[in-house]
Amino acid sequence: MTQVNKIAIVDDEQDMRQSISQWLALSGYETETYAKAEEALKVLGPDYPGIVVSDIKMPGMDGMQFLRRLKGTDSALPVIMITGHGDVPMAVDAMRMGAFDFLEKPFDPDRMTKLVKSAMNKRRLLLDNRSLRNELSSGGKIVQKLLGDSPEMTRLREEILDLAQSDGHVIIDGETGTGKTLTAHALHAAGARGGKPFVLVSCSAFDEASLSKRLFGADDLDDQRLPAMEEARGGTLVLEDVETLTEEIQAQLLKAINEQGTPSETRIIAICNQSNPEVTCQESMRPDLFFRLATLHLTLSPLRKRGDDILTLFSRFCEQYADEYGCVTPKLDGQEAAQILQAPWPGNVRQLLNVAERAVLQSRRGTGTIASLLMSDDEEIRPVVTADGKPLKEYVEAFERMLIDNTMRRQKGSIINVMEELCLPRRTLNEKMAKYGLQRSDYL
Repeated sequence: MTQVNKIAIVDDEQDMRQSISQWLALSGYETETYAKAEEALKVLGPDYPGIVVSDIKMPGMDGMQFLRRLKGTDSALPVIMITGHGDVPMAVDAMRMGAFDFLEKPFDPDRMTKLVKSAMNKRRLLLDNRSLRNELSSGGKIVQKLLGDSPEMTRLREEILDLAQSDGHVIIDGETGTGKTLTAHALHAAGARGGKPFVLVSCSAFDEASLSKRLFGADDLDDQRLPAMEEARGGTLVLEDVETLTEEIQAQLLKAINEQGTPSETRIIAICNQSNPEVTCQESMRPDLFFRLATLHLTLSPLRKRGDDILTLFSRFCEQYADEYGCVTPKLDGQEAAQILQAPWPGNVRQLLNVAERAVLQSRRGTGTIASLLMSDDEEIRPVVTADGKPLKEYVEAFERMLIDNTMRRQKGSIINVMEELCLPRRTLNEKMAKYGLQRSDYL
């Protein structure tokens, strides 16, 4: 939790500054006093760990000008304004400008304490949320690529933030195309190892001798490249397709892990593809190695189990490709949205990405349909429509949510423009956004 305990008191009257400071100090707060707004502005930065109490009428820069400057620096900084008798209209104007509240002289000290406590709680919550957002964006931009609001994706992002703080080795398994390598990147980036080496080795791309040399090195003096175990020291080594390791390589890897000690100098993230449903990751590895690597375990859900995320991802991918190819994003009708939701997507997100690109290309040519794309000749990834149906109401709601989400992003959160484009009255739009968990602040 962010430490928030400071109060900047700004008033040109020394007695008033001291009086407020002494009272709030007795309440357990750390106070700073300033005779001029200009002096306070030198200290009050964007993430000031506290709040401001300021008089409205001051020589030089008055309280209203001061408030305006503060809101330009940090629009969410709580500012409590102090006003003399007869200046209440000015205080009301300050509230419209974003002041937290105001006190009229002479004021009740207990009321001031209650206001300060409330403002502090608001500031603490906001700074905690900022800190979390910064954590997500520093491991950041990678974690945010794990799109979706389904329970599966919400849980995955939470697990990544938890596991990223650990030094334990990790096994990530799941079907092909579910984002296992992206998840490994996120685990590395969101933790303390984020600035350390990140080394990725595809085990299936080497024969046994070459893989042994790549991972552990060899006596070949002509090869100047560091072995992966050494290259990743202090950081993260990701082993893709770990289920393909031979017995000999598994034995070498287990020995290398045992020699590291605890906590491990190098964190290993082993990625196991569930390409053969009859053989689990555990069954494909020797037990002692599996249990050393599976200190922590993540299993990624297939796309077909992520519900409305499918439409969210498809529309985002289409927008990205439309921007790349310099054309208009294709628009789905209700039937096409239902077809996308019904398809089983055996190739998961990777397959969805391919279909989105082809949808953009054929839209640019003015030919083809989503249905034609979903009937690929490639048997391995053909997304035949599933037999498991859903009530029509669920398809309609998913399509409606996608339309509002897309329009809000395109209009950058402008409610008026969204109302005009979708021909919806404000109350209806507000009700639907609340129903689908959409918040205007996410689009600004």
